[in-house]
Amino acid sequence: MPPVATLEDYLELVAAVEDTAARLETPVAIEGYTPPRDSRLNVLKVTPDPGVIEVNLHPSKSWDELVERTTVLYEEARQSRLGTEKFMLDGRHTGTGGGNHILIGGDTPSDSPVLRRPDLLRSLIGYWQNHPSLSWLFSGLFIGPTSQAPRVDEARNDSLYELEVAFKELDRNINLVGYTPPWLADRLFRNLLIDSSGNTHRAEFSIDKLYSPEGSAGRLGLVEMRAFEMPPHARMSLAQHLLLRGLVSKFWTAPYRNDLVRWGSDIHDRWMLPHFCETDFRDVIQDLRDAGYPFEFDWFAPHFEFRFPRIGDFAQRDVQIELRTALEPWHVLGEEGASGGTVRYVDSSIERLQVKASGLIGDRFALTANGRRVPLHSTGTQGEGVAGVRYRAWQPPECLHPTIGVNTPLTFDLYDTWNKRSLGGCTYHVAHPGGLSPSTFPVNAYEAESRRLARFFIQGASQGRYMASPEPLNRDFPFTLDLRNV
Repeated sequence: MPPVATLEDYLELVAAVEDTAARLETPVAIEGYTPPRDSRLNVLKVTPDPGVIEVNLHPSKSWDELVERTTVLYEEARQSRLGTEKFMLDGRHTGTGGGNHILIGGDTPSDSPVLRRPDLLRSLIGYWQNHPSLSWLFSGLFIGPTSQAPRVDEARNDSLYELEVAFKELDRNINLVGYTPPWLADRLFRNLLIDSSGNTHRAEFSIDKLYSPEGSAGRLGLVEMRAFEMPPHARMSLAQHLLLRGLVSKFWTAPYRNDLVRWGSDIHDRWMLPHFCETDFRDVIQDLRDAGYPFEFDWFAPHFEFRFPRIGDFAQRDVQIELRTALEPWHVLGEEGASGGTVRYVDSSIERLQVKASGLIGDRFALTANGRRVPLHSTGTQGEGVAGVRYRAWQPPECLHPTIGVNTPLTFDLYDTWNKRSLGGCTYHVAHPGGLSPSTFPVNAYEAESRRLARFFIQGASQGRYMASPEPLNRDFPFTLDLRNV
C-alpha cells in the first residue's frame, strides 16, 4: 500500500484491491504503509518481540469493553498455545517478561484527560513516588535504575528537587492563565520522566506520546504506565486496570498534592521486602475506600503471592519463621567488546529473600543466616520481626564483584542467646541439593512445584554451642543482611 493523506483514500484503495482480487479470484496480502492515524479507526497490532508476541489493543471506552477484550485476548492466546506465564528451571513461577503497559488518553489529543487536566499527571507521579508498592508489586524481574521502567527517584539524585520545581511551575501557569496549554505539560515533565541515559520511553511514566514537539505522531495525548508486567490471569490484569481507574477517578475529584519523599536507600532496602510492600499497598486501598471506592485488599492477594512466593517455614519453641522471595534490582554492567560491537551484561546473580519471625520473646531469640545474625526489625506487632537477606545465588562469568563466591545453600537457625545454641532451623537451596539440576523447563505447574519443594528442608540446623554476635549496623541497608559483605 502506498502512503495516502486521509483514511477515506486508504479505504477506497483497499476496496478497489478487494474488488479486483474477488473478480480475479486471487488471494492477496496487504503490505506497505499503514493507514493514516484516525480516531475513527480501531487498530489491533500484533508484533513479534524477543521471547514474546506483543499485542496492542485498541482503546476501551467502557469497563465492559475492557473486560471483554482482556478476557478474549487471554482465551485466544491459550487457544493458540501461547502462555502469559512461565516457569524457570528451578521451578519459580514468573511472568513472561512482556509488559502489560496501560495507556491513559482519549480518542483524540483534545479528549485526553492528562492534557485537559495536567494536574492529573502530577497527582499520579506524586502518589506513585509516595507509595513504592505501586512500582514494585506489578513489575517484572528486571527492576532498578537501569530497568525498562525506573522510578522517577531512581534515575537521578536531583530529580525530585527538579520535579518539585516543575510542580510549582504547573501551579503558577494554571493560576496565571486559568489553564495549561498542552505543549507546556509536555515541556515541564519530558526531561524529568526519563531513565539515567535520557531515554523518554524507558520510564515508569512515559510521556513521549503526550505532546511531543517533533511532530503529530507524538502528539496523541497518551501517558504510558510501563511498570506493569503481564500477569498470568485475565482477572489479575483487570484488577490492575481497575486500580488505576479508581486512582484516576479519585485524583480527578481531589488532586494529590502531598510532598515528595526522599526515600534514599530505603527504596531498595525496606520497600523491596514483601511485608513493607503489603503494608504500603494496604494504605493505597484504604485511601480509595476513604474516597468512596469500595476496593478490597483481597482482590490483589494473588498479585502478592505471585510476586512474593512463599519459600517455606518452620517453628520451634512457639516461634514461627517464614521465608518469602523478596525483590532485588539487577545491575547493568559496563560496556565490553564483542563480535559485531559492544555488549552490556545484566547481573542477575544476586537474590534476596525475606525472613519473618513471630512469637519472639524479648532479646532471647535471634535468627541467623549461615551463622550471621539477621537484623530483625519490629513490625509493630508484639514479638514479630522482619528482615531481608541478600546473597549470591550463582556466579556468572560477568558480574559485580566476581571474586565473591556463591553464598548458598542458606542455613537459617533460631538461635537461643541464653544457652548459646540453635533450637532448630531450615536449609534453602537455589538448585537441586543433589546436583540433579534439570536442563529443561517444567512442563506444568505440578512439576514446577516439585522442583521448588525439593530445594527447601526443615533440617540442617547448626549443632553444638557457638557464639552468634550481632552484625555491625549497615547504615545504607539497615533492613538487609548482605552475605556478600560479612
